[in-house]
Amino acid sequence: MQRVASEDAQSLIVASDATQTQLTRDSYSATTPEEIDRREAAEAAASRARASERVALVPFDYSMVTPGSGIVRWPVGGPFTVTDRFGDRGGAHMGTDMAAAGGTPVYASLGGVVSVSQDGYGAYGVTVMIESVLNGQRVRTVYPHMQTGSRLVSVGQTVTAGQTVGLVGTTGRSTGNHLHFEVYIDETAIDSLIWLQANAG
Repeated sequence: MQRVASEDAQSLIVASDATQTQLTRDSYSATTPEEIDRREAAEAAASRARASERVALVPFDYSMVTPGSGIVRWPVGGPFTVTDRFGDRGGAHMGTDMAAAGGTPVYASLGGVVSVSQDGYGAYGVTVMIESVLNGQRVRTVYPHMQTGSRLVSVGQTVTAGQTVGLVGTTGRSTGNHLHFEVYIDETAIDSLIWLQANAG
């Protein structure tokens, strides 16, 4: 059967062999801005969770040296409070936040060569990065959010464990004075607080 409306009007054609299609929740996609925002937020959260699982599943022995040997040092030279831990914020936090008074010394946790020393290292603000080798493993330590003008080392410089590299600050994407301390072993982000507890002294 076919019905055609008058000229300049909408028309509807129904074929006799048309079949019904069952709609399910998965058979259509979001179309309103709110639905799109919710879907994108859910996808981003799932992606962060997957990344966190991959990091967490990497087998790693945090003990690299004898604790108290002085080869590894605590990076904040004064009282501090650990706020955000590694893996917080849905798995997106790759370091340990150590809240301390502005101007507190920041020390190299491990001797090595400075690979980054910048006042504006993206969201990290004033940042120093040090490349090291410890027991045959490549170790990168990262020291962001330091005070403007406080960097005491330059790219290519060799530093020793315990050497002052800058001062605690709140530059970059930061809401208060703290050091966001990151550690990478052979390019894999690890829990920097556990690493310090196992090795520093």
